Amino acid sequence: MNVAFRARWARSFSTSRPRSNRAIVYSQNGNPAEVLSAMTFPKLDPPKPSTVNVKFLLSAVNPADINVIEGVYPAKPQLVQREGSEGVYIGGNEGLAIVTAVGEGVDSVKLNDWVISTKAQAGTWTTVKNISAEELLKIPNPEGLSEVHGATMTVNPPTAYNMLNEFIDLKPGDWVVQNGANSAVGQAAIQIAAAQGLKTINFVRNRDNIADLVQRLETLGANKVFTYDDLKDRELRKKVATLTGNAEIRLGLNCVGGPETTQMVKLLGNNAHLVSYGAMSKQPLSFPTSLFIFKNLTAHGFWQHGWYQQRSRADREDLMRKLVDLTSQGKLKEPEHKVVIVPAHESDEEATARIRDVFKTAQSHGKKILLKLESSS
Repeated sequence: MNVAFRARWARSFSTSRPRSNRAIVYSQNGNPAEVLSAMTFPKLDPPKPSTVNVKFLLSAVNPADINVIEGVYPAKPQLVQREGSEGVYIGGNEGLAIVTAVGEGVDSVKLNDWVISTKAQAGTWTTVKNISAEELLKIPNPEGLSEVHGATMTVNPPTAYNMLNEFIDLKPGDWVVQNGANSAVGQAAIQIAAAQGLKTINFVRNRDNIADLVQRLETLGANKVFTYDDLKDRELRKKVATLTGNAEIRLGLNCVGGPETTQMVKLLGNNAHLVSYGAMSKQPLSFPTSLFIFKNLTAHGFWQHGWYQQRSRADREDLMRKLVDLTSQGKLKEPEHKVVIVPAHESDEEATARIRDVFKTAQSHGKKILLKLESSS
């Protein structure tokens, strides 16, 4: 963010107003390590009718957040403008907040409730926010949950749960195959599938520590882990048939795309469904026509926020209850994570440097990054 812009923004606020709130923002698309900045905001006004003031406890950094900042994601956040100065975008799409004030007419949440936002591009990388009560969901029974669970419950576990349950009626003992199994969604899918009595075949990229990764996924409940290199093995289908007892695999989950997915889909049985929720390889999907004609393959796309938009509040609350139940039963564990604290005493310039350092390695970190922006109030 250039000096002239920061100066105009600073002049738009009265020096007598408190500056206890901070957000991670950007004014143009680009590399997050270059375009993100920390910015101080005035204290929130009391909430208007039908709105709620919240304080964020932890905010997640997801791959889609980086894509949004880069300008290559279809959804965009709302521009935040103040008193005629240039607008900025607040980053983040997922996080756990606590209710600090409730506006008139709000009865869906109350003071001190834990809440999440189901709005796409909600702008969660901030200390506080005023949000429409309609966009919030209360997290039930927070006593049994950690802040990490709450901050990572909006995107990845719901995506995994819905893909396992929305497209085909699977029974205990049925098999599911997926790529990107070490992703946050992939790990959630392994655990939720295991909780439902489903069995999983999982593909991951080969690496130096592959044995450690296989062990970690098996600890979560994976029945078998292969690498993408194994897809080149002409005997793979026979090995899979032996593993499954010749049972047909009727659901595949894809977040990679490209030729690896083409080969994985050949493991699916008759009347199977392939659900795609990502394209990490940035390569298109290409399937033999024979799979559609002779095996009756059905291919779907899935976007969790589209699901939120199409479903009722009751549906959304029911989904959260199911995920909370799995978590409280120990069947859905915290993702591996690192909490990055941005201290309240740091200047915006110091906080900007800290955040940019985080994003230099965010995509290669291997752990979920969680931001904790401290507030001076």
